[in-house]
Amino acid sequence: MAESVLPPQPRDYAGFNWTGFTTLYLKEVRRFWKVGMQTVAAPVVTTLLYMMVFVVAVRGASPPVHGTPFAEFIAPGLIMMAIINNAFANSSSSLLQAKMMGLTPDFLTPPLSALEQVLAFSLGAATRGVVVGAVTAVTISLLPFNGLQVAHPWAVIYFAVAASLLMGLVGIATGLWSEKFDHLAAITNFLIMPMTFLSGTFYLVDKLPEPFRTASHYNPFFYLIDGFRYGFIGSAEGNLTAGVLVTAGLVAALFLWSWRVFVTGWRLKT
Repeated sequence: MAESVLPPQPRDYAGFNWTGFTTLYLKEVRRFWKVGMQTVAAPVVTTLLYMMVFVVAVRGASPPVHGTPFAEFIAPGLIMMAIINNAFANSSSSLLQAKMMGLTPDFLTPPLSALEQVLAFSLGAATRGVVVGAVTAVTISLLPFNGLQVAHPWAVIYFAVAASLLMGLVGIATGLWSEKFDHLAAITNFLIMPMTFLSGTFYLVDKLPEPFRTASHYNPFFYLIDGFRYGFIGSAEGNLTAGVLVTAGLVAALFLWSWRVFVTGWRLKT
C-alpha cells in the first residue's frame, strides 16, 4: 500500500525571523548601494554646491552664533538636510516601486511579520541616511574654508540616527499612500523641502518675526537640525531635552502606525 504524501508544511519560525529580516534589510541596502553614484555621491555634490554658494554669498558677514563662522554654522544643517532627504527617498521609492511593479508578494508572501517588515524598511532607509550624512560630513571637513569639529559626539550620533529613522518611517507612510511618483514629488516639494528650509538650516530662527518664530518651534525638523548642530558647534537655540523627547516620540508613534498598516495590509494587499 502506497504511503500517503503530505503537502509541504509552511515554515514555522519561533520568535523573530532573523533570516527573513536580514534578507529584506540587505536587499534595501544593496538597492541603493548598487547605484551609489546617484544615491551617495550626488547628494554630497549637491551639499558642496550649497556650501560654496552660501559661503561666497555671505563672505565678510558677522558670525551668526557665538563667534561661529558662517561656514561652520550651516554645515551641520546641510548635512542633516542630506540625511533627511535620502532616508525619506529610500523607503518611499522602494515601496512605491514594489507596488507599481507588482513586487509586494516578494516581502508579503515569505514568513515575515509586520514588525520584521517595518524594521527592515526603516533600518534600510536609516542606513542610507547615515551613510550619506557620514560621507558628506567627511567631505565638508576637508574643505579649506571649513573647520568642522565635533563638540558633543552623542548629539551628532543621536540626531543623525533619529532623523534617519524618522524620515525612513515617513517614507514608508508616503510610499504606501502614493500611487505614482508625482505623489512622492508632491510630498518632497510641498512638505519636506519647505519644512527643511524653514527650520534654521541657514539662519537663526530667533531672528524671524512673529508668528514665524514661534511656529518654527513646532517644526520637528528644527529640533533635528538644532540638536545635530549642537553636536558640532556646542550651542543650540532650542531646548535639547525637548528635542530628544520630540524626536523619540515621533519615531515611536510613526513606527507603531507603520506596524499597524503592515498588519492590515493597507494599499499592499489586494
